[in-house]
Amino acid sequence: MIRIGTSGWRYPEWRDGFYRNVPQRRWLSHLAGHVSTIEINSSFYRLQPPSNYRKWYAETPPDFTFAVKGPKLITHLKRLRYIEDPLKTFLDSLALGPKQGPIIWQLPPSLRFDRAILSDFLAALPPGRHAIEPRHESFRTDAYFDLLHAHNAAHVVSDAPTFPCIEAVTADFAYIRLHGHDELYISSYDDEQLDEWARKIRDWNRDTYVYFDNTMHGAAPGNAQALAQRLGIPLASRT
Repeated sequence: MIRIGTSGWRYPEWRDGFYRNVPQRRWLSHLAGHVSTIEINSSFYRLQPPSNYRKWYAETPPDFTFAVKGPKLITHLKRLRYIEDPLKTFLDSLALGPKQGPIIWQLPPSLRFDRAILSDFLAALPPGRHAIEPRHESFRTDAYFDLLHAHNAAHVVSDAPTFPCIEAVTADFAYIRLHGHDELYISSYDDEQLDEWARKIRDWNRDTYVYFDNTMHGAAPGNAQALAQRLGIPLASRT
């Protein structure tokens, strides 16, 4: 099972391109007709009410999947410590039912690897698929990989010019975020780069979630569809 999509969908920069002639109220359903998964980013910035999740559920195809970004209150403010109450509040807000995919925990660039803290955090997470995106070079260590293996948590393979790209598969699924190889959130991936990512995904041979975060100039939807085509995923509209 390979799902490829974009990180978010509310981008005014796409209005005259991918969303041309599409009213804003239909942006989600339009994008969901061309990709099989989307990351929900708004959950990172503020707690979303269950009604929002139910609305997004209703606007997407039956076989659609959302990844949900964990709140920065947990990752950036509390830095993975003393998180029991905000974690419960966040988990209680989710209302995606069978369309919920992995929860991604994006760590701040200043957060260094600490085995004890990360071990306690992983132990506090509920059953399900969780993915960790570190942005500090100190996570390039076997102690980190071994810890994720023990909890069947995925290391997020992130491609970006401003933080480390650590290629490691640590769970029964893989999670990739493509932020723009040369310019963060901007650069489009060329044919050679997309071919290389397709090869890696085939070699890993497991369930894989891929999200294009090069959204600023509108490259993400086209890149997602081009990678899906390389992997034999149908491109026809799913609406």
